[in-house]
Amino acid sequence: MIEQLLWNPVLQFSVLVLATVAVRVALGRNPTIRFIVSVCFFALLTATLLSHDIAPYSPDFGDDVLSRRITTGLLKAVWWIGAAVVLVSAVRLFLILENKPREGRLAQDLLVGIIYLGAGLALIANVFSLPVGTLIATSGVFAIVLGLALQSTLNDVFSGIALNLGRPYAVGDWIVLEGGFQGRVVETNWRSTHLVNGTDDLVVLPNSTLAKARLVNLTRPEEMHGVSITVRFLPTRTPAAIEETMRTVLLSSLAILKSPPPTALVVGIDSQAVDIELAFRVSGFSAAGAAKSEVYDLIYRHSKANGLKLAAPREVAVLYPEFSAETQSAKHPGTPWRLLESIPLFATLTDDEKDALASAMTRHTYQKDTLIASQGSKLSSLMIMRTGVAAIQRQENGHLVELARLSPGDLFGERGVLIDAAESGDTKALTFVVIYEIIKEDLAAVMRDRPALAEELGILLSRRMEEEEHLSNASLTSHGTHPDTLATRIRRLFEIPRETALR
Repeated sequence: MIEQLLWNPVLQFSVLVLATVAVRVALGRNPTIRFIVSVCFFALLTATLLSHDIAPYSPDFGDDVLSRRITTGLLKAVWWIGAAVVLVSAVRLFLILENKPREGRLAQDLLVGIIYLGAGLALIANVFSLPVGTLIATSGVFAIVLGLALQSTLNDVFSGIALNLGRPYAVGDWIVLEGGFQGRVVETNWRSTHLVNGTDDLVVLPNSTLAKARLVNLTRPEEMHGVSITVRFLPTRTPAAIEETMRTVLLSSLAILKSPPPTALVVGIDSQAVDIELAFRVSGFSAAGAAKSEVYDLIYRHSKANGLKLAAPREVAVLYPEFSAETQSAKHPGTPWRLLESIPLFATLTDDEKDALASAMTRHTYQKDTLIASQGSKLSSLMIMRTGVAAIQRQENGHLVELARLSPGDLFGERGVLIDAAESGDTKALTFVVIYEIIKEDLAAVMRDRPALAEELGILLSRRMEEEEHLSNASLTSHGTHPDTLATRIRRLFEIPRETALR
């Protein structure tokens, strides 16, 4: 009796189910382990059914006992469901091993649906012994009615399948649609594609809309993104001279890629202006905004340093005077005075203070590739870039590291003047450079009358030292980089009383 009870297929099936559940709970939800457990369960279930002469893949017409037919049908149904689960687990495991679960989501869901549909039809044919062909033909009318009702949804679904197979974009790509809308793809599913726009808002677009729209993928075929800027200048200088100044602008920028090399070309000229197009590449679309901002700032600084004046757009009619000098420049025509006026650090000085400081400034010129200041040297003067481009570089672990690029209006040498520290790298001229020098004594005289300059210079020096430390991932100096610490050292070196500086 015990032997008959143990040989009962229902009891064996129950034990098999309980053992499978226990193993899955004990071993966790790892996809690989779940797949192995599903295969073992299906293999043992197949062996159990065949040992009791139950063929799950063929209809059973010979048994008239109702309880046995119900038991056999239940076991066959579980067998077909188990077969579908094994196949689905294999599909999901393959996509996970390929490390593309998101990109293959539509194809995965489609394949899983086909597997479950096939298992359902097989179950109807082999368990309930119903003619599948007749059932499919009967359901044709219902399918037509359902298709008409879900026409819009099915349009999105099949458009999603077409987009997934054609792969015009993938998750993470930036795309631009007709009308100028752009966004980054964060998810694709059966019905829609989810984008995040420039303001971090989620935009959901139906797949049918994307399938019909003309779109531009800014991330493919490579991550680099091209940017072009067109600038108009008054013809105060020759087009070649203006073009050369814009090449200096591109040389000054650290946000753009140097390979392929950026270009500056004259693309138009008339009686009112010279058009220059600057073209360059950045590492990715997300870096384009910051790079354009930096280039625009450099265009303004280099143009002002070289006497270039921006012109109005072509469609705007403006009558320009004969490019006369500015009123302020006529009053103070000296280059040192105009240079001080253009630097925010000295903009708060009175005209008399600017005159005194400008009269003490000394002009220096350096040819291309000339070493301006060597690493480890202590400069005793504040150096102001007038024109050209210079770079602060140094060797680290056999590699040349560029710490900063200096453009018109930038300062260097403040490290030695303010805190008696050595230069962190070699300052080298990348183009012909004009520099104006303010010696320490002249700067000290101004700072005693304007103590707030100590605070501003402390912040400037602190920011530069933090940027250099971030680039090299190491401490560059034994001095603290906190602005308050630097300002305290500056006040002590220049003998500025603390209470005066805080007024």
